[in-house]
Amino acid sequence: MIIKTILSLILLLLLWGCTKELEEYNKPAAYWYGKMIDAISNGNLDKADNYYSSLQSEHIGSPLLPEATMIMAMSHLQYEEYLLAEHFLTEYTKRYATLQEREYAEFMKVKAKYMALPNPRRDQGLIDAAIHEGETFKQHYSDSIYYPVVDTMVTRLYLAEASLDESIAELYERLDKPKGAEFYRGKRPEPWIEWNKVDSAQSAWYRRMFEGDGHGSWYAFIIPDTQSVVSRHRDNSAMGLERDMSDAMQ
Repeated sequence: MIIKTILSLILLLLLWGCTKELEEYNKPAAYWYGKMIDAISNGNLDKADNYYSSLQSEHIGSPLLPEATMIMAMSHLQYEEYLLAEHFLTEYTKRYATLQEREYAEFMKVKAKYMALPNPRRDQGLIDAAIHEGETFKQHYSDSIYYPVVDTMVTRLYLAEASLDESIAELYERLDKPKGAEFYRGKRPEPWIEWNKVDSAQSAWYRRMFEGDGHGSWYAFIIPDTQSVVSRHRDNSAMGLERDMSDAMQ
């Protein structure tokens, strides 16, 4: 008897939960908008994303959508979810932004991509994408009030790219691959930057413990001292192989 009662209660709870979920559809635009704002206020951006999706799917022409899209973008930016912020900014730019609003939205897209790089030395593709985004903004909005900010971000991205290339060049040197090192050192962008006066960014001490300083690390003694695949004293066939690898890399 007790077991039947417990099973009945569980069944009722499941049915009640399912009924509650089934009720969450075909609501007015203001309902979804209010739910989205409440979820953001509570710091639950996953729910806010779901409510936004319901608003967009059920009320594609609602005048609340432009504002809701920008609110979602700013919320994700506030919570350091930069790629999601960029997604909503792209949505806003394509669907809702006027000519005047597009400039601000494009600026925020550049900022989101820039801020998504807490450690640029680990993501070369994202650096290139951020530089492209920034340069595109500078071309399209040369008189923008945001131009100096974007220009500063792009300059820092070029410096980050150069630092990453130098790290790769040093790696090739340690692997006894001078052509690879020469290739990456020859990629210096922006000739107006005096590279000999640029100081490399320093990682936090706790990160340096595991990553090293680019030249060595405290745990190097546990790594086997293996010979490079392409040794310094290689024959002609090996040199031809390295040329093929270098051409493929370029």
